Amino acid sequence: MAMNDLLSDLVARIKNGQRARLATINAPYSSLLASVLDVLKREGYIREYRKYEENKKSFLEIELKYHEGQPVIHEIKRISRPGRRFYSAISAMKPVHNGLGISVISTSRGVLSDYEARQQNIGGEVLCSVF
Repeated sequence: MAMNDLLSDLVARIKNGQRARLATINAPYSSLLASVLDVLKREGYIREYRKYEENKKSFLEIELKYHEGQPVIHEIKRISRPGRRFYSAISAMKPVHNGLGISVISTSRGVLSDYEARQQNIGGEVLCSVF
Protein backbone atom coordinates (compact mmCIF):
# COMPACT_ATOMS: atom_id res chain seq x y z
CA MET A 1 0.00 0.00 0.00
CA ALA A 2 1.46 3.35 -1.05
CA MET A 3 1.20 6.04 1.59
CA ASN A 4 1.40 9.71 0.67
CA ASP A 5 1.39 11.37 4.08
CA LEU A 6 3.64 9.49 6.48
CA LEU A 7 3.44 12.18 9.17
CA SER A 8 -0.38 11.97 9.37
CA ASP A 9 -0.01 8.21 9.61
CA LEU A 10 2.49 8.59 12.49
CA VAL A 11 0.14 10.99 14.32
CA ALA A 12 -2.74 8.50 13.97
CA ARG A 13 -0.55 5.61 15.17
CA ILE A 14 0.54 7.58 18.26
CA LYS A 15 -3.07 8.51 19.10
CA ASN A 16 -4.32 4.94 18.64
CA GLY A 17 -1.37 3.43 20.52
CA GLN A 18 -1.92 5.64 23.53
CA ARG A 19 -5.67 5.02 23.55
CA ALA A 20 -4.93 1.28 23.58
CA ARG A 21 -2.23 1.80 26.28
CA LEU A 22 0.46 0.14 24.13
CA ALA A 23 4.06 0.29 25.29
CA THR A 24 5.49 0.45 21.75
CA ILE A 25 4.20 1.16 18.25
CA ASN A 26 5.77 0.66 14.82
CA ALA A 27 5.77 3.02 11.82
CA PRO A 28 7.44 3.06 8.41
CA TYR A 29 10.80 4.84 8.41
CA SER A 30 11.46 8.23 6.84
CA SER A 31 14.05 10.84 7.75
CA LEU A 32 11.29 13.41 8.38
CA LEU A 33 9.60 11.09 10.89
CA ALA A 34 12.93 10.44 12.60
CA SER A 35 13.48 14.21 12.92
CA VAL A 36 9.99 14.74 14.36
CA LEU A 37 10.57 11.90 16.83
CA ASP A 38 13.89 13.53 17.83
CA VAL A 39 11.96 16.67 18.80
CA LEU A 40 9.31 14.66 20.70
CA LYS A 41 12.05 12.80 22.59
CA ARG A 42 13.96 16.00 23.44
CA GLU A 43 10.77 17.59 24.74
CA GLY A 44 9.86 14.51 26.84
CA TYR A 45 6.78 13.28 24.97
CA ILE A 46 8.15 9.83 24.06
CA ARG A 47 10.67 7.59 25.81
CA GLU A 48 12.75 6.37 22.89
CA TYR A 49 12.64 5.33 19.27
CA ARG A 50 14.87 3.17 17.14
CA LYS A 51 15.22 2.21 13.49
CA TYR A 52 15.19 -1.44 12.45
CA GLU A 53 15.04 -3.36 9.19
CA GLU A 54 12.74 -6.20 8.27
CA ASN A 55 12.63 -7.80 4.79
CA LYS A 56 14.81 -5.01 3.34
CA LYS A 57 12.37 -2.33 4.58
CA SER A 58 13.09 0.14 7.37
CA PHE A 59 10.73 0.76 10.28
CA LEU A 60 10.66 2.83 13.46
CA GLU A 61 9.82 1.33 16.84
CA ILE A 62 8.54 4.06 19.16
CA GLU A 63 8.32 3.67 22.93
CA LEU A 64 5.35 5.66 24.21
CA LYS A 65 5.54 7.46 27.54
CA TYR A 66 3.00 7.36 30.36
CA HIS A 67 2.86 9.21 33.69
CA GLU A 68 0.85 7.63 36.51
CA GLY A 69 -0.96 5.45 33.99
CA GLN A 70 -2.01 8.38 31.77
CA PRO A 71 -0.46 9.15 28.36
CA VAL A 72 1.99 12.05 28.36
CA ILE A 73 0.63 13.20 24.99
CA HIS A 74 -2.91 14.43 25.64
CA GLU A 75 -3.42 15.75 22.13
CA ILE A 76 -1.39 15.54 18.92
CA LYS A 77 -2.70 17.23 15.81
CA ARG A 78 -1.42 17.53 12.24
CA ILE A 79 -1.40 21.20 11.19
CA SER A 80 0.19 21.40 7.73
CA ARG A 81 -1.23 18.82 5.32
CA PRO A 82 -0.31 17.97 1.72
CA GLY A 83 -3.45 19.75 0.47
CA ARG A 84 -3.09 22.77 2.76
CA ARG A 85 0.42 23.77 3.76
CA PHE A 86 0.74 26.10 6.76
CA TYR A 87 3.79 28.35 7.08
CA SER A 88 4.39 30.78 9.90
CA ALA A 89 6.88 33.53 10.65
CA ILE A 90 8.34 33.37 14.13
CA SER A 91 6.56 36.61 15.12
CA ALA A 92 3.14 35.19 14.14
CA MET A 93 3.60 31.82 15.86
CA LYS A 94 1.20 31.34 18.75
CA PRO A 95 2.01 29.19 21.80
CA VAL A 96 0.19 25.84 22.09
CA HIS A 97 -2.12 25.74 25.14
CA ASN A 98 -0.52 28.88 26.62
CA GLY A 99 2.98 27.41 26.36
CA LEU A 100 2.18 24.01 27.89
CA GLY A 101 2.45 22.27 24.52
CA ILE A 102 4.78 22.56 21.54
CA SER A 103 4.58 23.00 17.79
CA VAL A 104 6.92 20.95 15.60
CA ILE A 105 8.29 23.14 12.81
CA SER A 106 10.26 22.26 9.69
CA THR A 107 12.78 25.07 9.19
CA SER A 108 15.80 25.71 7.01
CA ARG A 109 17.91 24.45 9.94
CA GLY A 110 15.99 21.20 10.37
CA VAL A 111 12.96 20.11 12.35
CA LEU A 112 12.68 22.08 15.60
CA SER A 113 10.21 22.75 18.40
CA ASP A 114 8.62 26.20 18.49
CA TYR A 115 10.79 27.10 21.49
CA GLU A 116 14.00 26.23 19.60
CA ALA A 117 12.76 28.11 16.51
CA ARG A 118 12.09 31.22 18.63
CA GLN A 119 15.61 31.03 20.08
CA GLN A 120 17.09 30.84 16.57
CA ASN A 121 14.60 33.44 15.27
CA ILE A 122 13.44 31.39 12.26
CA GLY A 123 10.00 30.37 11.05
CA GLY A 124 8.91 27.59 8.75
CA GLU A 125 6.23 25.01 8.05
CA VAL A 126 4.23 24.07 11.14
CA LEU A 127 4.00 20.27 10.92
CA CYS A 128 2.02 19.39 14.06
CA SER A 129 1.16 20.51 17.57
CA VAL A 130 1.53 18.41 20.71
CA PHE A 131 0.01 18.94 24.13
